[in-house]
Amino acid sequence: MPLALLALAIGAFGIGTTEFVIMGLLPEVADDFGVSIPTAGFLVTGYALGVMFGAPLMTALGTKISRKRMLMLLMGLFIVGNLLSALAPAFTVMLIGRVVASLAHGAFFGIGSVVAADLVAPHKRAGAIAMMFTGLTVANVVGVPLGTLIGQSAGWRLTFAIVAALGVVGLIGIARLVPEVPRPEGVHLRHELAAFKNAQVLLAMAMTVLGFGGVFAAITYIAPMMTHVAGFADGSVTWLLVLFGLGMVGGNLIGGKYADRALMPMLYVSLGALTVVLALFTVTAHHKLLAGVTIALIGALGFAAVPPLQKRVLDHAHEAPTLASAVNIGAFNLGNALSAWLGGLVISAGLGYTAPNWVGAALAAAALLLAFLSAALERRDNVPSVVVAGATPADQRSAVHH
Repeated sequence: MPLALLALAIGAFGIGTTEFVIMGLLPEVADDFGVSIPTAGFLVTGYALGVMFGAPLMTALGTKISRKRMLMLLMGLFIVGNLLSALAPAFTVMLIGRVVASLAHGAFFGIGSVVAADLVAPHKRAGAIAMMFTGLTVANVVGVPLGTLIGQSAGWRLTFAIVAALGVVGLIGIARLVPEVPRPEGVHLRHELAAFKNAQVLLAMAMTVLGFGGVFAAITYIAPMMTHVAGFADGSVTWLLVLFGLGMVGGNLIGGKYADRALMPMLYVSLGALTVVLALFTVTAHHKLLAGVTIALIGALGFAAVPPLQKRVLDHAHEAPTLASAVNIGAFNLGNALSAWLGGLVISAGLGYTAPNWVGAALAAAALLLAFLSAALERRDNVPSVVVAGATPADQRSAVHH
């Protein structure tokens, strides 16, 4: 794998850390600014919305320059956003900083996926994408727990200053290691938008929303589920999330490896197994050991689907993949928001803290059905058209099948 992938992974590590570390620092931020916890929660919501809307916007703005320069500009935006958060004199300024940083998120992973895939041979593309996403998954194992610990002991501002420094390292790495590839000739915004006419691209994005939504339906409510149902202490939730992160790392690497060999079977296995494991979590959530194992499996199976889904978008939008790839990253955040809302509804309805697991299983099952539909449409489109002069329709059908 080229060294340039390391630079992309470092950028991904910083982005993954800043996205999730705020969840562990909300009480400290709320106390410092004198706002309520729900108000501080806008720092999470604002970031997610920034990713959703920023992915297509920043990618569209970047169609005029090379991908390397756009990646550098995005890392610069990320650095500015985190510095704003670290130095914010008021809550509103910090919220602006979070939104500024989030604008880099979707476009970085979208453009980075295209660059990573172009750095290697065609049969290694999913593995290269997975290598870049390893930075995001490792952030959940190392960056988020460490950032939370630093923020709780030395102040949350130091955490965001360190994340900004990580952005500087990523920017230097991209400048030094990523090759300067000219912008593809003849590719304009209208070409990028044309990719969304492809049913396979839209199906892959829908699978992203539903499949990853299934993961976050459960994980969003992991704290009350593990403390009230499994009986863990409050302090154990951090380490349970580390287990989730370790599962993400392993699943991401496995998904990248096998997606290059058999992409659709990899999706069938990961989404099918995720459906079963999420359904079983309603039972295993009552037992500490089984709950820990299940959390790791959810992380592994959820992220095993990421490289094949991202590669599928690239494959079917191959003539203008950048915008489609970035929008697919926004689809992850849409899935997170959708599943968190649905999970909250079932809890509010009095169905208990394990009820979101059923929501997650249903979403993952829907993603699996879309995977079968996508494959069926692909097989239909690949059937050769055979027309024989003077042949009856029955003869023509026979010729096609043979």
